[in-house]
Amino acid sequence: MAEVNKKLARLKRHRRIRKVIWGNNEKPRLCIFRSLKHIYAQVIDDERGRTLVSASTLDPEIKNKVKYTGNIKAAEMLGILLAQKMKDKGIKKVVFDRGGYLYHGKVKAVAENTRKGGIDF
Repeated sequence: MAEVNKKLARLKRHRRIRKVIWGNNEKPRLCIFRSLKHIYAQVIDDERGRTLVSASTLDPEIKNKVKYTGNIKAAEMLGILLAQKMKDKGIKKVVFDRGGYLYHGKVKAVAENTRKGGIDF
Protein backbone atom coordinates (compact mmCIF):
# COMPACT_ATOMS: atom_id res chain seq x y z
CA MET A 1 0.00 0.00 0.00
CA ALA A 2 1.40 3.42 -0.96
CA GLU A 3 2.04 5.96 1.76
CA VAL A 4 0.00 9.14 1.35
CA ASN A 5 1.92 12.37 1.74
CA LYS A 6 -0.63 14.86 3.06
CA LYS A 7 1.53 17.93 2.52
CA LEU A 8 2.17 17.06 -1.13
CA ALA A 9 -1.54 16.40 -1.69
CA ARG A 10 -2.43 19.80 -0.18
CA LEU A 11 0.13 21.55 -2.38
CA LYS A 12 -1.31 19.85 -5.47
CA ARG A 13 -4.82 21.01 -4.50
CA HIS A 14 -3.50 24.51 -3.86
CA ARG A 15 -1.83 24.71 -7.30
CA ARG A 16 -5.04 23.49 -8.93
CA ILE A 17 -7.06 26.14 -7.09
CA ARG A 18 -4.59 28.92 -7.91
CA LYS A 19 -5.03 28.31 -11.64
CA VAL A 20 -8.55 29.68 -11.28
CA ILE A 21 -8.40 32.13 -8.37
CA TRP A 22 -6.77 35.48 -9.07
CA GLY A 23 -6.91 38.64 -6.98
CA ASN A 24 -6.88 42.15 -8.40
CA ASN A 25 -7.15 45.67 -7.00
CA GLU A 26 -10.97 45.63 -6.84
CA LYS A 27 -11.20 42.08 -5.45
CA PRO A 28 -7.95 40.93 -3.82
CA ARG A 29 -7.27 37.32 -2.81
CA LEU A 30 -7.65 36.26 0.84
CA CYS A 31 -5.13 33.45 1.32
CA ILE A 32 -5.07 31.15 4.36
CA PHE A 33 -2.18 29.09 5.72
CA ARG A 34 -2.43 27.00 8.84
CA SER A 35 0.17 25.17 10.84
CA LEU A 36 -0.25 23.12 13.97
CA LYS A 37 0.40 26.11 16.25
CA HIS A 38 -0.78 29.13 14.26
CA ILE A 39 -3.04 30.38 11.47
CA TYR A 40 -1.95 33.04 8.98
CA ALA A 41 -4.05 35.10 6.56
CA GLN A 42 -3.05 37.58 3.85
CA VAL A 43 -4.98 39.77 1.47
CA ILE A 44 -2.98 39.87 -1.78
CA ASP A 45 -3.24 41.93 -4.97
CA ASP A 46 -1.88 39.48 -7.55
CA GLU A 47 -1.68 42.07 -10.34
CA ARG A 48 0.89 44.14 -8.45
CA GLY A 49 2.26 41.28 -6.35
CA ARG A 50 1.61 43.14 -3.09
CA THR A 51 0.28 42.04 0.27
CA LEU A 52 -2.35 44.59 1.27
CA VAL A 53 -3.30 43.26 4.72
CA SER A 54 -1.98 40.45 6.85
CA ALA A 55 -2.95 38.98 10.20
CA SER A 56 -2.10 35.88 12.18
CA THR A 57 -2.62 34.31 15.54
CA LEU A 58 0.82 35.67 16.43
CA ASP A 59 -0.63 39.20 16.59
CA PRO A 60 -0.82 40.47 20.19
CA GLU A 61 -4.58 41.13 19.88
CA ILE A 62 -5.15 37.38 19.60
CA LYS A 63 -2.12 35.79 21.25
CA ASN A 64 -2.72 37.52 24.59
CA LYS A 65 -6.41 36.52 24.70
CA VAL A 66 -6.23 32.78 24.02
CA LYS A 67 -4.22 30.03 25.64
CA TYR A 68 -3.62 28.02 22.44
CA THR A 69 -3.40 29.74 19.05
CA GLY A 70 -3.97 26.74 16.77
CA ASN A 71 -7.63 26.07 17.45
CA ILE A 72 -11.04 27.20 16.16
CA LYS A 73 -11.48 29.87 18.85
CA ALA A 74 -8.26 31.56 17.72
CA ALA A 75 -9.36 31.21 14.07
CA GLU A 76 -12.62 32.99 14.85
CA MET A 77 -10.74 35.85 16.48
CA LEU A 78 -8.41 35.99 13.45
CA GLY A 79 -11.40 36.38 11.11
CA ILE A 80 -12.75 39.30 13.14
CA LEU A 81 -9.32 40.99 13.32
CA LEU A 82 -8.76 40.48 9.60
CA ALA A 83 -12.15 41.99 8.71
CA GLN A 84 -11.37 45.02 10.88
CA LYS A 85 -7.97 45.53 9.19
CA MET A 86 -9.53 45.18 5.73
CA LYS A 87 -12.21 47.75 6.54
CA ASP A 88 -9.51 50.16 7.70
CA LYS A 89 -7.78 49.76 4.30
CA GLY A 90 -11.08 50.16 2.42
CA ILE A 91 -11.34 46.57 1.17
CA LYS A 92 -14.93 45.35 0.97
CA LYS A 93 -14.78 42.34 -1.39
CA VAL A 94 -12.28 39.50 -1.64
CA VAL A 95 -11.77 36.19 -3.42
CA PHE A 96 -11.25 33.37 -0.91
CA ASP A 97 -8.25 31.08 -1.39
CA ARG A 98 -8.45 28.21 1.09
CA GLY A 99 -4.88 27.15 0.28
CA GLY A 100 -5.70 23.54 -0.55
CA TYR A 101 -7.23 22.92 2.87
CA LEU A 102 -10.72 21.50 3.26
CA TYR A 103 -13.37 24.11 4.01
CA HIS A 104 -14.14 23.09 7.59
CA GLY A 105 -12.80 23.69 11.06
CA LYS A 106 -10.25 26.51 11.32
CA VAL A 107 -10.47 27.58 7.67
CA LYS A 108 -14.26 27.78 7.86
CA ALA A 109 -14.08 29.73 11.15
CA VAL A 110 -11.77 32.36 9.61
CA ALA A 111 -14.00 32.71 6.53
CA GLU A 112 -17.31 32.94 8.42
CA ASN A 113 -16.04 35.49 10.94
CA THR A 114 -14.53 37.59 8.17
CA ARG A 115 -17.97 37.59 6.54
CA LYS A 116 -19.58 38.55 9.86
CA GLY A 117 -17.15 41.46 9.97
CA GLY A 118 -18.74 42.85 6.79
CA ILE A 119 -16.45 41.52 4.03
CA ASP A 120 -18.10 39.99 0.93
CA PHE A 121 -16.70 36.84 -0.67
